[in-house]
Amino acid sequence: MSDQPRRPASEADLVRWAETLAGIAGTGLGFTESQYERERFEEVLAVAADIRSHSAVGVDAGHQVEEWLDRVGSGVAGYVTPKLTVGAVVGDDQGRLLLVRRADYGVWLYPTGWSDVGYSPSEVVVKEVAEETGIECEVIRPIAVLDGMRRGFTRIPSVSLVFHCRMTGGELCPHPLECTDVGFFAEGGLPEPTARPDLWADRAFRAIRGEAIDVMFDPPRTPPWRGLSEA
Repeated sequence: MSDQPRRPASEADLVRWAETLAGIAGTGLGFTESQYERERFEEVLAVAADIRSHSAVGVDAGHQVEEWLDRVGSGVAGYVTPKLTVGAVVGDDQGRLLLVRRADYGVWLYPTGWSDVGYSPSEVVVKEVAEETGIECEVIRPIAVLDGMRRGFTRIPSVSLVFHCRMTGGELCPHPLECTDVGFFAEGGLPEPTARPDLWADRAFRAIRGEAIDVMFDPPRTPPWRGLSEA
């Protein structure tokens, strides 16, 4: 065990720990046929909900347990996994980056959205960019595989696949419900507020310039459930 001093748990840590416990308990409920085990897993959900209620104002522990129980399936369908999102780093012929201003949070970010059933991740990327921005693009390569909660991007367990893309046509036209504005921006001239550009902007512009970059991913923690969030 490390002798390094540990900082106090953050709100993001509490959310991650609660969702991890809920995932373990939910999967257990999906596979067990023992009433005794069901009662134990439901107790774990109650503890997880209590932790979750201390991580955010307005979260009711009882309602949170009911929400988690509603998600429980049976067998393989009950195995709790993160949701999948896709993101698109789209460059134009001037080396600028495509950003959208999200209607839900009011921040600027590269186009991103939930992965749709029946589409491959790269197909979702092309569709998402066209729907959110009006821009047509081609997918070049994946450049990041990220844990959404660990990065502090979401409060929902999720994995984000980010692709480098190149604009091929279309005209800027923000989606009327999902975006309040769209635009291409040069490096050093990102709009305010942009969501955590310190985490991704440098790599995005390096990809757009054609520089060789490795696929970014979250390195393993030992053990994963005790490792602190790095957002």
